[in-house]
Amino acid sequence: MVKFIADRDRRLLLRVCAVLGASTLSTSGRTTSVEQDLLDPAGMPYSAFDHMPFESVQIGDALIRVVFGPGAFDLPSQRIVDFVRQSAHTVALYFGRFPAPAARLLVLNTTSPGRPIRSGTAFGYRGAAIKLTLAASVTATDLDRDWILVHEMSHLALPTLPRRHHWFEEGMASYVEPLARAQAGLLSKERVWADMVKGIPQGLPQTGDQGLDRTHTWGRTYWGGALFCLLADIEIRQVTDGHRGLQHALKAILGHGNIELESPIEPLLEIGDHATGTQVLASLYGRMKDRPYPVDLAKLWDRLGVRIASGGIEFDDTAPLAAFRVAMTRRLRVLTRNRVTS
Repeated sequence: MVKFIADRDRRLLLRVCAVLGASTLSTSGRTTSVEQDLLDPAGMPYSAFDHMPFESVQIGDALIRVVFGPGAFDLPSQRIVDFVRQSAHTVALYFGRFPAPAARLLVLNTTSPGRPIRSGTAFGYRGAAIKLTLAASVTATDLDRDWILVHEMSHLALPTLPRRHHWFEEGMASYVEPLARAQAGLLSKERVWADMVKGIPQGLPQTGDQGLDRTHTWGRTYWGGALFCLLADIEIRQVTDGHRGLQHALKAILGHGNIELESPIEPLLEIGDHATGTQVLASLYGRMKDRPYPVDLAKLWDRLGVRIASGGIEFDDTAPLAAFRVAMTRRLRVLTRNRVTS
């Protein structure tokens, strides 16, 4: 999830962070001096981090500063830091590098009922930052199965868009997350496609739909955006005979700027198209932005060689687009400073 912050909300957020910072460092309960620093318009979001102990996670040339809010976890904090490192490495593999040279991650603790990995939010105004909320009772198995942090870290790779294009922010992160985890060896290809077959239909246009830019339902924002990415990925591979895909386009967009930059969608799609030598992104956006664009998913799954069987998902590697499906989840093994190898 990407968070949009109005001025009054920003002040409230910074005040909360100030209280967290002061409570960690002092028993006096006084927060005035920290709050004053944070409410300075030049201050970064989460500048309370500057007043709090942190753990460093280095991924290539990128540095992630991990700060824990008040409260204890059943797990050792180092296990959670290792989870952050693994998630960051996964995202770096997909994009060729971690999306921000410096990022801040605030890990909050909750004892309220709910999922073990409760929520995540990415911020880009005045610095890349993520807020992650975990249950105090979160287990190592819960962390190993998590998708939320990879989703939030993927958000860092895309400039912040106007609200009408929020579907591309959420759709990109929703689409990239399972593929990145598969490429890192953390998720099976069967699970990737089972989740797509289950989730993507929620992104199809319904009665009264006015296109992705004008229909801001949950399904169209997350799964409709993911559907756009899936269609773009396949079409790019078709046009380039499998030599390029959406991953190449997204890497090029990241080269232009990350979440800290604000941008309209059109120049980003142009950058992506230039990187792939196609017009796929601009053309597909023109078809989907302001009117419903029905997709025959049964036909699409069939052409990809994805079969729904009683025991789960089966693959037909003789299908017309099967090679593209295989390439999307192919394992990437080595991340160096300059390149990724498969």
